[in-house]
Amino acid sequence: MKKTLKKIIVAGLALAMAVTSLTGCGKKSDTFTIGICQLIEHPALDAATQGFQDALKERLGDKVVFDLQNAQGEAPNCGTIVNTFVSKNVDLILANATAPLQAAAAATTQIPILGTSITDYATALDIDNWSGASGRNISGTCDLAPLDKQADIVKELFPDVTKVGLIYCSAEPNSKYQVDNMAKYLKNLGIETANYSFVDSNDISAVLNAAVADCKVLYVPTDNTAAAATSTINNIALPAGVPIVAGEAGICSGCGVATLSISYYDIGYTTGVMAYDILVNGADISKMDIQYAPNVTKQYNKDNCDALNLTIPADYEPIQ
Repeated sequence: MKKTLKKIIVAGLALAMAVTSLTGCGKKSDTFTIGICQLIEHPALDAATQGFQDALKERLGDKVVFDLQNAQGEAPNCGTIVNTFVSKNVDLILANATAPLQAAAAATTQIPILGTSITDYATALDIDNWSGASGRNISGTCDLAPLDKQADIVKELFPDVTKVGLIYCSAEPNSKYQVDNMAKYLKNLGIETANYSFVDSNDISAVLNAAVADCKVLYVPTDNTAAAATSTINNIALPAGVPIVAGEAGICSGCGVATLSISYYDIGYTTGVMAYDILVNGADISKMDIQYAPNVTKQYNKDNCDALNLTIPADYEPIQ
């Protein structure tokens, strides 16, 4: 009987050690690691990342760890970053901007991916018949303010304009989506458009010089390359006396006169709430609809408006 009992105790201890060993090799069940791939540093993307982190810190405290990586504006870097996240088996990936989203989508079909600062998910992911949810391991938030209302701003501020130059990076598919649709809305208002695209930051100056020589007003969408080069754009457009209507407040504060903008902090925060729902409540990301900013605001850049002697209607708020 004693030998039998001893065997049972030994077997039980061995089993307990085995379970402990297996548990030690895995991740702690109450701690989450999130990989964040941000395309480039500029105010809009920075605000979205901050909002995302704040939402999760409020809900999880020290039970969430962020691995924040910046791709320095280079799409190939996004692939390297997200592949590292996949090899580490992070619990969730935040893709801040289109290139990180595309890289993450190519890297994993298992780890949940949330996008933010994405203009159009159907374009970014090449999905036809978009229904609001991706049907796969991807969801997130959209940064697009209504383009028809942005076109209305151009007409409201510059009622006599006949031609608008559309400035964007050809390497960003969501920028092309915006200018294509903006051209349609402006055409409906009787305004001609001309596209001025650059491949990267190296040819922005040449493109801007051509645009200001040909157009009296310019429009810049929510373009990440442009957002990181607003000083270059402003140093050409402002001395030439050519005002810029921008797709978001960060670009407008750097080189524009007016914008219809969302809050990037708010969409980042919403993305963080979505992440919590996935990680803690077990929400099915494949069925989660893309979320949109609840509010848009007319804003203006006081310094640039004063420099160009522009009078802005009272319903516009100054960018702080």
